[in-house]
Amino acid sequence: MSLHQSLSASSVSPTFAKERAPERIVIADDKEMLRAAVELTRDIAVARPEIYWPDMLGSAALGYAALAGAILASNPAVMFVCGLIAALALYRAMLFIHELTHIHRDALPGFRLGWNLLVGIPLLTPSFMYEGVHQLHHARTRYGTSEDPEYLPLALMKPWSLPVFLVTAILLPPALLIRSAVLVPLGAIIPPLRKLVWERLSSLSINPAFRRRPPEGAFARMVFWQEVGASIWAIALLGASFAFGWRPLLIGLSVVSVAAVLNQLRTLVAHLWENEGDAMTVTAQYLDSVNVPPPGPVPALWAPVGLRYHALHHLLPSMPYHSLAEAHRRLSTNLGAEGTYAKANHAGLLPLVGRIARSTMRAR
Repeated sequence: MSLHQSLSASSVSPTFAKERAPERIVIADDKEMLRAAVELTRDIAVARPEIYWPDMLGSAALGYAALAGAILASNPAVMFVCGLIAALALYRAMLFIHELTHIHRDALPGFRLGWNLLVGIPLLTPSFMYEGVHQLHHARTRYGTSEDPEYLPLALMKPWSLPVFLVTAILLPPALLIRSAVLVPLGAIIPPLRKLVWERLSSLSINPAFRRRPPEGAFARMVFWQEVGASIWAIALLGASFAFGWRPLLIGLSVVSVAAVLNQLRTLVAHLWENEGDAMTVTAQYLDSVNVPPPGPVPALWAPVGLRYHALHHLLPSMPYHSLAEAHRRLSTNLGAEGTYAKANHAGLLPLVGRIARSTMRAR
């Protein structure tokens, strides 16, 4: 059932009150929860470089080492194990792009540059693809509306929309390769193509109606250099494959495709996707989002870098990922198991997928 039911009854006669569609249900903000979220977590709201850097560097190093093992392996079983490790490790390293959109630019000196050089550009997802886009998803009046680049009412769509949503992620790595190696260089000399690529193919978004506005100022300069780096790298990958064989590139694309599908699956259960386009209160946005707290270590694999606390993240967008577990513990203890805060907690991946799938079965 939708959190917001867009129903009008203003012109219906009182005689037919029982036949009227109910008015849109607006979930009021739970001010106690919102206040507690801020007051109980002030002392853990600072990003700690001694956690960010080793985590990102270690994840990237493990991912690339395992990828090399998969490329060099002659035994299929070894290739599979190395490929799986590479996908999980690079997936974790890649998801630091989410942190880059929220931490203050001065909080972790050099981290944005380091991440782009080691992860973003090699995986053809430089940070500009998320920066300036993800913030719109957190905008108070945009979340869950047609202007939200990261929202689709998936729970209200047809059943076939879910497998299509997941399968399309397989195509993301080759699409990114074509984008950076072919479309961006051509766009440099064909302005209409450049405009199209920027508006439609330059953001990690799921809303097909989203059109990105042109970059400006310092951000435009950052975009330029990141695009140059990604294009040079993509062209080099294709050139090396023509010269020395396609095996390394194909294995690399396969590994990144696994990571992309895993991220799409995480995205599928990051929200309940039950809003039909109306602006929502902060509490309604929270309840449309998902926490998958402990016990159980598995969510740390498919929702790493704090994303198992996605609903809490919507309450405290700037809270560093390494503090979310402690913030969750404090809020759970303070607000109790019967309060609004506990209602966003869910048991795991499969129950969430099942809930959304059942909802699509009832979709009109």
